[in-house]
Amino acid sequence: MTPTGPTELLATWEAGLAQHDSGRSLLLHRAARPGAGTDELLSMPVGEREADLFALRRALFGERMQVRIECASCGEAMEFDLDAKALGVRGRAPDGPLRVEEGEWVVEFRLPTVADLAAAGGLPDPREARRLLLTRCTVSAVRDGKPVPPEQLAGQLPLPVQHRLAEAAADADPAADVTLNVACPECGEATPAELDITSYLWTELDTWARDLMLDVHLLATAYGWSEPEILALSPLRRRYYLELCTDA
Repeated sequence: MTPTGPTELLATWEAGLAQHDSGRSLLLHRAARPGAGTDELLSMPVGEREADLFALRRALFGERMQVRIECASCGEAMEFDLDAKALGVRGRAPDGPLRVEEGEWVVEFRLPTVADLAAAGGLPDPREARRLLLTRCTVSAVRDGKPVPPEQLAGQLPLPVQHRLAEAAADADPAADVTLNVACPECGEATPAELDITSYLWTELDTWARDLMLDVHLLATAYGWSEPEILALSPLRRRYYLELCTDA
């Protein structure tokens, strides 16, 4: 992946200031795939988007990711590094619908897309969100030989079948949900921690953008250069000129 330039990244950051998670995810995904259209990005499986965002993060900020969480049992603050190369691994895209057979049920479904997740994320009730995903992603459902319309599944599908569907989706799209189990060095209890790459990458981009804007301000004040002229400099040359300003 070719890293997006500073001008484009600043534009992404500026546009994302007024957005929330789903909007920022789309903006970051455009930065990761600058040639892709919105419809193409929204139709991708969630794990493919997450893999793209992990790749963008590696290209921009390197392979080490620092994570801070609190132990759910004793409250101890834990800080550790992750290797980003091992995260966001793409699964093999299924050739067709996934199929689950459990008891009297046979269900075929597709992997949730970015658009599906955005639609479900707009619902305040998690149960309603799960029902919406089930309805949108079910290709066909048969109970004891009789077809069941997808919109009626939520009230009929037993929990064991729903769990099998979730397991099959996770196996087919492992990058869609990156959850860590971190053992506390104090009490030994494990704390599950979901790694939200959109939030993580946005926080880093926000820090980077604000630092870069300060650099532009200092160099423009010292040399009278325009923002495009300053952004055209390599990071090394910008840093060298900033050091000259400090020494002056």
